[in-house]
Amino acid sequence: MNASELGLPMAVPAEGLPARVRIHEVGARDGLQNEKAVVPAVVKAEFIRRLASTGLTTIEATSFVHPRWVPQLADAEQLFPQVSDLPVELPVLVPNARGLERALALGAHRVAVFASATESFAQANLNRTVDEALAMFEPVVTRAKAEDVHVRGYLSMCFGDPWEGAVPVARVVRVCRALLDMGCDELSLGDTIGVATPGHVSALLDALTDAGVPVSALGVHFHDTYGQALSNTLTALRHGVTTVDASAGGLGGCPYAKSATGNLATEDLVWMLRGLGIETGIDLGRLVATSVWMAAHLGRPSPSRTVRALSHQEQ
Repeated sequence: MNASELGLPMAVPAEGLPARVRIHEVGARDGLQNEKAVVPAVVKAEFIRRLASTGLTTIEATSFVHPRWVPQLADAEQLFPQVSDLPVELPVLVPNARGLERALALGAHRVAVFASATESFAQANLNRTVDEALAMFEPVVTRAKAEDVHVRGYLSMCFGDPWEGAVPVARVVRVCRALLDMGCDELSLGDTIGVATPGHVSALLDALTDAGVPVSALGVHFHDTYGQALSNTLTALRHGVTTVDASAGGLGGCPYAKSATGNLATEDLVWMLRGLGIETGIDLGRLVATSVWMAAHLGRPSPSRTVRALSHQEQ
């Protein structure tokens, strides 16, 4: 018998945690964006459809970046119409006004801009300073809101930078405040190279609260480079965060930060949340099967421990 047939994990609720968590699934975009071999649009579309069948309600579909920046996502115009009929939210990344126009033309209702807390990463990712990037995003956010489009603001390097090292909490708070003030509906705090630890997560969330940033507007995006993603997520939940980014099968990294490894695996997150008695609405068995299917297309096993355990793959 497998774990689920045995009623595992046993749900043991803990005080001070939310009753439900919304998982913002990033596998189809962030998970696949730096795969060297191009994944055909039809396979990406099937991946998204299978993810939607698991009970996920938010699945980041693609990015309307210039193909030169992220060749894997050059097929955004071909992909999005193949999945736009799904009864789920399908946010897309838009780096600038041109990207927004492309997304709006296809009927996107949710978009995201991608800022940085550090100057080094802003230059590497956008070829701009932090403030220049914010100035570029402002008209994008304004136009999106005028079209009644939901806007997410991603903020990279919130906990550490591969060129600059430690990132002062106050610097992160400043950029978060700027993104909210220009009209972003929610923010995703990114641990791009996976160096965050629970105390640091607590300090940043406390500082954001002190700066008037509502916890309801925050999501967290942890990478598991040093095995800290779940402990950092639990810390965020204890601070009232109810939106967590994760990637099916633990796919992904960042093409502009070479030390970034995989995202928090959605299956590992769901296993922990289930054990805490926190609702997600996700069918874990179906999600595992989806990640095994995608891993077969990529030609390697999933790094997710939960996927390996529940699918009986080699450890």
